[in-house]
Amino acid sequence: MKWIYPLLALSFSSPLWAADTTVAPTSAPEARSEQARDAFVTQLLSKMTLDEKIGQLRLISVGPDNPKQAIREMIRNGQVGAIFNTVTRPDIRAMQDQVMQLSRLKIPLFFAYDVVHGQRTIFPIPLGLAASWDPQAIKTVGRISAYEAADDGLNMTWAPMVDVSHEPRWGRMSEGFGEDTLLTAEMGKAMVESMQGKSPADRYSLMTSVKHFALYGAVEGGQEYNSVDMSPQRMFQEYLPPYKAALDAGSGGVMVALNSVNGVPATADSWLLKDVLRDQWKFKGITISDHGAIKELINHGVASDPRDAVRIAINAGIDMSMSDQYYSQYLPGLVKSGAVSMATIDEATRHVLNVKYDMGLFSNPYSHLGPAQDDPKDTNAESRLHRPQAREVAAETLVLLKNRLGVLPLKKQGTIALIGPLADSKQDIMGSWSAAGVAAQSVTVREGMTQALAGKATLLYAKGSNITDNPLVQKFLNSYGPEVSVDKQSPQQLLDQAVAMARKADVVVAAVGESQGMAHEASSRSDIRIPAAQRRLLTALKATGKPLIIVLMNGRPLDISEQSQQADAILETWFSGTEGGHAIADALFGDTNPSGKLPVSFPRSVGQIPAYYNHLPTGRPYNYLHPDKYTSHYYDAINGPLYPFGYGLSYTTFSVSPVSLSSDQMTQGGHLQASVTVTNTGKRAGATVVQMYLNDPVASLSRPVEELKGFQRISLQPGQSQQVSFKITEDELKFWNPQMKYLAEPGQFNVMIGLDSVRTEKTHFNYQ
Repeated sequence: MKWIYPLLALSFSSPLWAADTTVAPTSAPEARSEQARDAFVTQLLSKMTLDEKIGQLRLISVGPDNPKQAIREMIRNGQVGAIFNTVTRPDIRAMQDQVMQLSRLKIPLFFAYDVVHGQRTIFPIPLGLAASWDPQAIKTVGRISAYEAADDGLNMTWAPMVDVSHEPRWGRMSEGFGEDTLLTAEMGKAMVESMQGKSPADRYSLMTSVKHFALYGAVEGGQEYNSVDMSPQRMFQEYLPPYKAALDAGSGGVMVALNSVNGVPATADSWLLKDVLRDQWKFKGITISDHGAIKELINHGVASDPRDAVRIAINAGIDMSMSDQYYSQYLPGLVKSGAVSMATIDEATRHVLNVKYDMGLFSNPYSHLGPAQDDPKDTNAESRLHRPQAREVAAETLVLLKNRLGVLPLKKQGTIALIGPLADSKQDIMGSWSAAGVAAQSVTVREGMTQALAGKATLLYAKGSNITDNPLVQKFLNSYGPEVSVDKQSPQQLLDQAVAMARKADVVVAAVGESQGMAHEASSRSDIRIPAAQRRLLTALKATGKPLIIVLMNGRPLDISEQSQQADAILETWFSGTEGGHAIADALFGDTNPSGKLPVSFPRSVGQIPAYYNHLPTGRPYNYLHPDKYTSHYYDAINGPLYPFGYGLSYTTFSVSPVSLSSDQMTQGGHLQASVTVTNTGKRAGATVVQMYLNDPVASLSRPVEELKGFQRISLQPGQSQQVSFKITEDELKFWNPQMKYLAEPGQFNVMIGLDSVRTEKTHFNYQ
């Protein structure tokens, strides 16, 4: 990935462009020290009326509820602090012009959008990005995303999402980095650092707003917007560290979660937003409610009416209200009555003004826009995309789950049948939260394979089935727009066409899984199997006797127990973005060697959920070598996941030596090195991820059977060996004990190093 940075550095060094306005904005000095910022904001606050302060706390969405004329009037009256869901320079410039020309104090707006895995160039979904186990790849994604978003005039993104989740039923698992605390923290940190760059005020940088604070990935039953009930030890051990890592990396914003935590909605939780976020973590940025969350406090049962909801939210620490009218309607009266203090209003307003200062907007409200004459003539121009980087990143995210008898890579010869409802779907390959990505610009699996085989082999294609034949699911998926097409032909006609194509071919590639809308916000599933229509298709294709290769497209771990038996090979591709079709074809034909590793466990069935790797031990553990009825297991299923966390095959093979320790003793304040030698024992060059896990077998409370504490991605030529070392310090041994003290306890620690969470080399050391 290193070759990309010189290319982008030329663009990032561009000077700030002059403001495209004849009205001088409220100005701030170029020096952006915290002391200078505080002095500037204090002076500005002294000039503001109560209504102008409340206006800064309003984040409104462009759309049917807020037509442009209404927005213009609100801006004139100082009733808007920021705008989201507009992504073109002329529209953003026009609204900023209104501030500069019509409002009294000319306090600039900031503009935000959900830039989650790309703005115009769409990269793999975050769950896929995590499968790369490569922070440098994440930084490439973050830097290009920020470049393209800032080039559209945006100042902030609602990303990264660092919600750890053990729930495949939850649709938003696609938007996060998986089930592990460390991996999620490292990916989130890399995204923040790369998006914000040296400063969010730089021309091609973007301020991040980490989400969803807190514990949103732990909603009960994987059901969207549900509640969370959790011990403080588990919160601080597993779920809170990724948010802290993203904030320590400099994220200027926090989006607050919609769920409740131990009975208190996050939007109303002063312990979460003040005691933890502000006091313990020293966060000085902005807190933003999720969409409509303040009015939802009534439904949560903690507010009696809208006025009460506003009182609770602002006093709990919600600075900015996303997409409702409540702050403007009720805060003036609440301040007048004394239910909300002026000091509280001032503090929230200060946080908003601080981030605007940090964005450089007081120096130049148009810093992410440039002069109007430089606006692209075609907003969706092909020249604005970064295709080579998207293809390279996507290649790192593909996970080879099965490869019986080395059926992959395929040869570019003979006749190949490509079948499946996802094989030629431009919309679905981009995945959820595809920002300003244009479906017509994405490359499908069919297009990628067609180009790869041009003049060399015959590619046959048939759809084979709809994504789903369930009319209720079809209606749900299309309820907010045409997401899933339903073929006019009958299911049997589609199936017959596919079987006929398969019989003519030497090998069958089936592109199946979920549509992007099935792995999205508000898309929780009680059944995580591939939809029935596609299962029927796969069974028919298997019956032809032709080698069957499954290209899996999905935004969550699926129950593919049946398909893992049917398929000769399975390539997990997630939703791989604008260049996904090319990246997938590259892997299928061996132009690249798959190297991704699962960032989440794949259960054998929905009944096995949760099936995460770092679970606690029990008093009656199951031993598959010596089964016992009275142990912790399901009697009607095999214990353990179908595919474990960290798993992923290659077209080559690797061996791992026994673990060598620099010492078998560690004292307080000390450290040691754990090393293995990894050898490419196959005939192809390849990359793999070496993973180190620790276990504390005896502690003051039960500790996980293993925890990821380090990882390194390496590339080796055939026959090449490399020593891989991990530094172990007290920090890797610490945990929150029953008294909520963060410490390392003396005793023996187990060290496990391998290429996934199951197949590891083991040793131990003593800490005292």
